[in-house]
Amino acid sequence: MQIRLSELAENMGLTLRGEDCLISGVGTLESAGPDDITFLADPKYAHLLEATQAAAVVVSEAHADDVERALVSASPYMDFARILMMFNPKQGCLEGQGVSDQAYVHPSVELGEGVDVYPFAFIADGAKIGARTKIFPGAYVGEGCVIGDDCTLYPRCTLMAGTTLGDRVMIHPGAVLGADGFGYIPTDEGRVKIPQVGRVVLEDDVEIGANTTIDRAMIDRTLVRTGTKIDNQVQIAHNCTIGEHSTIVSQVGIAGSTTVGKNVIMAGKAGIADHITIGDNVIVGPKCGVARDIPAGKKMGGHPAVDYGIYMRSLTLAPKMPDLFKRVRKLEKQLAALESGGQGENNE
Repeated sequence: MQIRLSELAENMGLTLRGEDCLISGVGTLESAGPDDITFLADPKYAHLLEATQAAAVVVSEAHADDVERALVSASPYMDFARILMMFNPKQGCLEGQGVSDQAYVHPSVELGEGVDVYPFAFIADGAKIGARTKIFPGAYVGEGCVIGDDCTLYPRCTLMAGTTLGDRVMIHPGAVLGADGFGYIPTDEGRVKIPQVGRVVLEDDVEIGANTTIDRAMIDRTLVRTGTKIDNQVQIAHNCTIGEHSTIVSQVGIAGSTTVGKNVIMAGKAGIADHITIGDNVIVGPKCGVARDIPAGKKMGGHPAVDYGIYMRSLTLAPKMPDLFKRVRKLEKQLAALESGGQGENNE
């Protein structure tokens, strides 16, 4: 792709400073070449502007005069993200080809206008697929699934029976939605499986990362609300509810019947116990172990999870513990000697 810098500025409502040129790629301040555009979002990297080879830089007004060519933006990071969309590699060479003869689509399936179904996809009885949705090779759509408009199911993702997706949902390769929740009753003869008769529901604009699993509810539904983004290799158990516009990072595990509020951030490898409630706007730090409810607005860290300020102070103090232990032992010996000496004087 090639686009003139002036055209880019006009399309995005930005101000061009410097001469016009052709842009054919994107890069970082360090890696960008003479045909690429890059950006500066954090002023602490401003020293890299002098050495960058980029043809142009998306910058704030404060740094517009520091480069030969600039697109001046009130939000450089956001506007550069919009530029990245233009250079995003196209996925799927059969766009607009309709339903492949090598796919299996049950005769009862309802297909919206402009749906693409790639070879070796499987769509079961009673499914409904919204307009312009794309289903890639190896994807499985189970009985009675409902998929909204403009969704993307990448290769080998699985929607078990009854799973429902809103509009503009993206499911990355290998994700599994609607597998049975992990529920058993212990008996003298062993563990007896509890039937999982609920379903999984994703609202509009949800994105699910590769190899993530979201289990169907035992009863009712496991729900991911509008705008939530879930990274790769996340596990969400049965009957959970994840609030609007939350962000869940790789390898987080959320146990059953947990309710997560809106705008919650969970960092990598956090573990969340079952049957708890996490309030709105909570931040759960990396490898955090959450075993009890968290009120809205809290920032947590550690295992078990504590207030983030306490957690950081604990990290600061931890390296000093050996020296502190030695000092305490020394003081204990000195105290014992004083007590022993004083006792001898009293006996005299």
